[in-house]
Amino acid sequence: MQIRTVQFDPRVGDIAGNVSSILGAIARAERDGIDLVVFGELAVSGYPPRDLLLRERFAQDCEDAIIELAKAANRVTAIVGFPQPIKHGARPCANAVAVMHTGKVQCVYRKRLLPEYDVFAEERYFAHGDAPCVIECAQTKVGILICEDLWRAQDALAQRDYGCDAVAESLALGAKVLVVPSASPFAIGKDVAHRAILDATARRGATVVSVNQAGAHDDLVFDGHARIVRADGALLLDAQWPRAQSEHTVDLSTAAPVSSAAVCWESEVFSAASTGIEGYFRKTGHRRAVLGLSGGIDSALVAALAAHALGGTQVEGLLLPSRYSSSHSLEDARAAGAALGLASVLRLPIHDAHEALRSALVPALPEILGIVDENLQSRVRGVLLMAHSNASGSLVLTTGNKSELAVGYATLYGDMCGALAPIGDLLKTRVYALAKWMNANAHACGFSAAPIPERSIEKPPSAELRPDQTDQDTLPPYADLDAIIEGFIEHERTPERIAQDTNLELAVVRRWCAAIDRAQYKRDQSAVILKLTQRAFGRGRPFPIVRG
Repeated sequence: MQIRTVQFDPRVGDIAGNVSSILGAIARAERDGIDLVVFGELAVSGYPPRDLLLRERFAQDCEDAIIELAKAANRVTAIVGFPQPIKHGARPCANAVAVMHTGKVQCVYRKRLLPEYDVFAEERYFAHGDAPCVIECAQTKVGILICEDLWRAQDALAQRDYGCDAVAESLALGAKVLVVPSASPFAIGKDVAHRAILDATARRGATVVSVNQAGAHDDLVFDGHARIVRADGALLLDAQWPRAQSEHTVDLSTAAPVSSAAVCWESEVFSAASTGIEGYFRKTGHRRAVLGLSGGIDSALVAALAAHALGGTQVEGLLLPSRYSSSHSLEDARAAGAALGLASVLRLPIHDAHEALRSALVPALPEILGIVDENLQSRVRGVLLMAHSNASGSLVLTTGNKSELAVGYATLYGDMCGALAPIGDLLKTRVYALAKWMNANAHACGFSAAPIPERSIEKPPSAELRPDQTDQDTLPPYADLDAIIEGFIEHERTPERIAQDTNLELAVVRRWCAAIDRAQYKRDQSAVILKLTQRAFGRGRPFPIVRG
């Protein structure tokens, strides 16, 4: 059997555009004599369509598109995901795949296991499938599963007992090949779990063909992997991180095993963040980005990721010095812009605007001191960045990291202004590690030289909003703070357990856990945060703002 996997990057809601791309891939498979061509989960609508599924005719239009697509699949068997409308029932749709052959839809399989954790809310929209699906293709019995039917939350921090083993049911019906379209978002460490699950599933007695959605939508990035694992555990295909739609063909009867190299988390995150930025801009119809360049490590890293994703000539940096900005910060910011070949690096001092706001506030606040004055400066920077965005059509990238967003060390309507937060799910310690890795692997990452100025990495981090300020005037050492955040956010542990695990003082842990909870109202107003870990701020962590 010749199987072709399509690492497909749909655009959510663009039924016509997605169908056009799918038609092209089916036509190529027909021309090449392929037996089975497989696309990702919900390829027609894109994943996740969210409340688009509630709009009148949306799901019906997807089903109509499937009927038209089926006419193109004659010799080839095509497996294409779509939301199938349900006219009577508690849910409007089923998460389904159509099996198309001889010019028509032969059957439809509905996803059995619907995830309802982290960023997933499939119970809101989809009815559960209630039966396995095994088809005949090239004299081989092929079982069809969709995403969670295979992963069963074993690739996530969540633990679920679904009470249904869709793999076992397909094997019991004689399936020798399991085809699994997925739309599984990227997270650090998830790929290792996927490889283990695929290997364990294959060893139950079937070749497993896993095809994940590519590209990015809003806060979610998809690694786009396509993998085929034979029943003896041999890896026949291992295709990852396509920069564009990619297709791979494997003949199961003749394919030789391939090797799979281990990939470090820095390499994965570099690809994921770049993919997330590129996808957000392309799919919203924007080309240019602007960000504040402070000379620090966070803004230098975001600028480098943006330059890789969009091209340096599509990225502008604004130097927004205050009276407290050091000369080395301006030098380092310009060095970052020059290393990346940014379109421009403009200097817009904030002193006069800051003074005007201070003067305007005097009748209400005779003394403009401390955090009030610091936030004024940050908000002036936010105003200038957003004004530049309005005038130029560029989107603002925010440069805050997860450590800052966690404890509220960020200013609403100031440094939090923007469309997308590329490193908002990276702890500060990971920011340093990623920057160092990118410099050490500059050429492999597509840069002509180290993209991050060394001094931006080496100097103490500072917001430079008062004389001689450093982050550690306010925050604990980042290694300690990040250990607290990881325990509290990633693992939902109590302060007592975190203190025990980290050997930090319980009072310190309690203080910063409380700060994390208090800052929820800020995070609910932040730019879209790219999800890079298993527990990102945003849709996947819907905590209440007001609580006891």
